Amino acid sequence: MSANPIATWATLLSIPEPSKGAMVRQNENKCFIGSIDQGTTSTRFLIFDEHGIPHASHQIEFKQIYPHSGWVEHDPYELVSSTETCIEEATKAFLAAGHSVSDIKAIGITNQRETTIVWDSETGEALHPAVVWPDTRTKRLVRKLKARSGAPDLQPLCGLPLSTYPSSVKLLWLLENVPSVRKAYDACRLAFGTVDSWLLFRLNGGLERNIHVTDPTNASRTMFLNIHTLKYDDQLLKFFGLEKEKLRLPKVVPSSDATGFGSLTSGILKGVRITGCLGDQSSALVGQCAFSPGRAKNTYGTGCFLLYNTGTEPVISKYGLLTTVAYDFGKGHKPVYALEGSIAAAGSAVKFLQNNLRIIGSDKEVGELAETVEDSGGVVFVTAFSGLFAPYWIDDAKGTIFGLTQHTQLGHIARATLEATCFQTHAILSAMEKDSGHTLHELAVDGGMSNSDFFIQIQTQSNILGLPIDRPLMRETTALGTAIAAGFAIGIWSEFEGMKHIGQEGRTVFRPRIGGAEREKMVKRWERAVGMCKGWMDDQHDDEQEEGGEGG
Repeated sequence: MSANPIATWATLLSIPEPSKGAMVRQNENKCFIGSIDQGTTSTRFLIFDEHGIPHASHQIEFKQIYPHSGWVEHDPYELVSSTETCIEEATKAFLAAGHSVSDIKAIGITNQRETTIVWDSETGEALHPAVVWPDTRTKRLVRKLKARSGAPDLQPLCGLPLSTYPSSVKLLWLLENVPSVRKAYDACRLAFGTVDSWLLFRLNGGLERNIHVTDPTNASRTMFLNIHTLKYDDQLLKFFGLEKEKLRLPKVVPSSDATGFGSLTSGILKGVRITGCLGDQSSALVGQCAFSPGRAKNTYGTGCFLLYNTGTEPVISKYGLLTTVAYDFGKGHKPVYALEGSIAAAGSAVKFLQNNLRIIGSDKEVGELAETVEDSGGVVFVTAFSGLFAPYWIDDAKGTIFGLTQHTQLGHIARATLEATCFQTHAILSAMEKDSGHTLHELAVDGGMSNSDFFIQIQTQSNILGLPIDRPLMRETTALGTAIAAGFAIGIWSEFEGMKHIGQEGRTVFRPRIGGAEREKMVKRWERAVGMCKGWMDDQHDDEQEEGGEGG
C-alpha cells in the first residue's frame, strides 16, 4: 500500500480523495462499515467510512453453470466461500492501511434477488444448486400457472406478475423435478430462501444458531409476501399449492435491524454484527440516496434495473412494471415502495459479444468498437436471452438481430447491443410515467456499464431517453446502500435527511443531443423488432428443453 492508502483506494475505485479535514474526522471516529455485495457473476466485500468512501475492497468472480439451454445455476457453497474470502482479503488490506478490526462497527449484505436456494433444515445442507434469477426452465410451468384460477388476483397482492423471474416458480420446479427437495418438503424440513437468507444462515454458523431470516426487499421478490402487510400471505401460498407447515420460510425483519441478522461466527471479523440487508437493486436506490418520492435510479449490471421511489404506499402497475419494497428501515419509519422495470440482459449482452461471438476481447472494448461507426447502421439487436422482462413480459422471445446487410460491420452490432438496454429503459420509463402520472426529469445511474461516457451519452441513454442522466463519481452505490442500512441500525445516522449528502460530490450530468423526431423514429424501429422476436421456438421444442430432472 502507498503512504496514503485512502488515495490508493480512491484511484482503484474511482472515488475522490477526501480533504485533510475529512481524514482527521475519520481517524478520530474510527467508524467503518463492511458491505457484502453478492452479485450474479461476482462477490465483493467493501469497507466504507461514515462519508460513504470505500477504503478497502476485494472481488472474486465465481462459476456460472449452464446445464441446459436457458438454465442458469450457481454452487451455493461457492457463494459462501467467495464471500468469506472477500471478507478476509479486504480486511487484511484495511488492516495494512493502519486500521483495526474494532474500527468496523457493523456489516451489511446486498445480494442478487429471486435466485432460489433450498436446504435441509435438519442437516443444513443445500439440496440443489441455486436456480439463478434469469433462468427460464420454468416457462412451461408459468404457462400452466397463468391458466390457473386466481392468477389475475396475484399481482395486486404481491406486486409481481407471473413469469419465469420470481422465486415462487423456481421453487415449484424444484419440488416437481428434484426428489430430494420433494422428500424434504413432505417431511416438513425444507428450508427455502433467496441468497441473503442462505448467506445469513451460513455466516451465522449454520445449524449452530439456525438464523433463517430475510428482509422485505428480498421477500417481496418471491410472490409469497403480501406487498401491503409485508407478511406471508395464505392466498398466495395456496395458489402455488404450498403448505405453511411443510415449508420453512425465512422470518421477515426490517432491512435495517441491530439484532435480527446475527453476526459472523468465524474468520477475521468474527463477532461483528450484521445489521443491514437489502436486495441489490433496492440497495442501489438507497446508495443513490433516493429517499424522496419521485427519485429514480438505473443500475447497469448483468441485467438492468430501474427503480422509481413511490413513497410509503405501493402503486400496483397497470403497464407491465413490478411493485417492490424499496427499503424498510424500521425504527418507526414506514416501509418505502418502488415501481421497478427489470431488463434481463444488459452487461450479460456485452459478455455475449465477448464470450460467444468473440468480437471483443473484454467488456471494456465494446464502447471503443461501437465508436467506430456513426450509428447502428439500421441494426437492431433484441437481447432476449432470457425472454423479455418489463414492460413486455414475453417469455418466448429469443435474442434476435435485425437489419443485417452487406454494409453491416462489427461496430454496428456492438452499438446495437448497447442501444438494446437503452430502448428497453425507454419503454420502462414510459410505463412509469403512465403508472405514476408524473414525468421523470432526471435519472441517476450506476453499475459497470455506466462507467462508459459513450454508453451514457452518444446515441444511447441520454439521447434515447431524452432526459438528463446523473452519474456519481463513486459508483459503488449498490454496496454503499446496504452499508447505509447497517449504519442506520447502529446509530451512525439517525434520519434520512442526514444521509442525503453521501456520495453527492463530483457527480456528472449528461444531457440529450438529438431531437424528439429522431428519437421517436429509433424507438418505433425498436418496437417493431420486439414484435418480431416472439415465438422462435415451438412449444414442443420448448418442452423438450425444460424436461431434465435434477439438472445439475
